[in-house]
Amino acid sequence: MIPHRERVDKGRAGQRGFTLIEVLVVLVIAGIALGLISLNAMPGERQALQREGQRLALLLQLARDEAIVRNRPVAFEAEADRYRFLLYDERQWRVMARDELLRERAFDHAPLVLTLAPAAASAPLRIVFGREPVDRPFVLTLSSGAASVAIRADGVGRFSVE
Repeated sequence: MIPHRERVDKGRAGQRGFTLIEVLVVLVIAGIALGLISLNAMPGERQALQREGQRLALLLQLARDEAIVRNRPVAFEAEADRYRFLLYDERQWRVMARDELLRERAFDHAPLVLTLAPAAASAPLRIVFGREPVDRPFVLTLSSGAASVAIRADGVGRFSVE
């Protein structure tokens, strides 16, 4: 006669693998994890606009500094789909095409609605940085759908994105 313990071990030896319930639970957990990862990996409209605003604020800071260093006005000019920086040279504005950082660029998520406060009378939108270290404060707002981001310039060289 076979002891009880040996019979139980022989019965379990034939059962290998997972039950259907165990496999389904693992698949559900993996599906939830992949869903959360994809939501975080794909930036929302607000996150993309925030990133665009941060990049633009840094470029505006650079343009302001460039105007002071070159002792010539530098302008930021924008349309709904692109923006560029201009240098005032010999009585006219010229696009800064050879400057790697201040070159013409397209907005990543165009078209955008751009508003400037205080309002500018010219079209396309233009912000001019003078040779002096103090400029007029302004707020540049980038909007796309329901999302918007504001770039605030305090006039003395600080730019913040809200």
